[in-house]
Amino acid sequence: MDAFFNALASVILVSLASFVGAVSLAFKRKHLDKILFYMISFAAGSMVAAAFLDLLPEAVTFAGASVMSWTIVGIASFFVLEKFLHWRHCHKGHCDEHPMATLNLVGDGLHNFIDGMVIAAAFVTDARLGVVATIAILAHEIPQELGDFSVLLYSGMKAGKALFYNFLVALTAVAGALFVLLGSWNLEFFSPIVLAFAAGNFIYIACSDLIPEMHKHAGGKTSVIQFLAFSLGIAVIVASAALFGSA
Repeated sequence: MDAFFNALASVILVSLASFVGAVSLAFKRKHLDKILFYMISFAAGSMVAAAFLDLLPEAVTFAGASVMSWTIVGIASFFVLEKFLHWRHCHKGHCDEHPMATLNLVGDGLHNFIDGMVIAAAFVTDARLGVVATIAILAHEIPQELGDFSVLLYSGMKAGKALFYNFLVALTAVAGALFVLLGSWNLEFFSPIVLAFAAGNFIYIACSDLIPEMHKHAGGKTSVIQFLAFSLGIAVIVASAALFGSA
């Protein structure tokens, strides 16, 4: 029962990250870009650490090395999802609200649904793992939600409407969690598969999206701050695992 409520509380917290888009309205663009830049470095570190230090080892412990094939499935699936999400129907530099906003919302909804499944499966397996998964997802979700909010505004939506739709889509994480928690699953079999799949998700996002974004900015000072933010992301995951221990 604790796993049920902990998972629901965590996915609701992740869903509330959708309102971070409102914060962007209070910052000048150049300041917001700088904040996002370092948040991306932190998110990359936390996702790599969560995948290799927690999700994969836990999945292998419960189901053996063969479960790692689901990590490859996770990487491939998010490659396809990202291709779908980034498809745009634009004419002469102008992108209509439909289908640009619609595609963004549909793709984000699917992604959030999977995030909810991951958090629920992690808490069912181990409370420590649930906390680690939540931190890693939240670290990536904040800059992602800011980006999604910007896409909706660019597509022609008003700020209030964009926030409302972004929040509705974020609630699909709750649906994903309930899908795992209330479904008639053999969780001893199902949870390691979800964890290995999630590891592929985290690895793909970190290595395909976040780290390449970090490389777009050169310079000694910038690189040092990037490395520190990346290392901090790893440290937070390691510290969380040590603090909460095994359930």
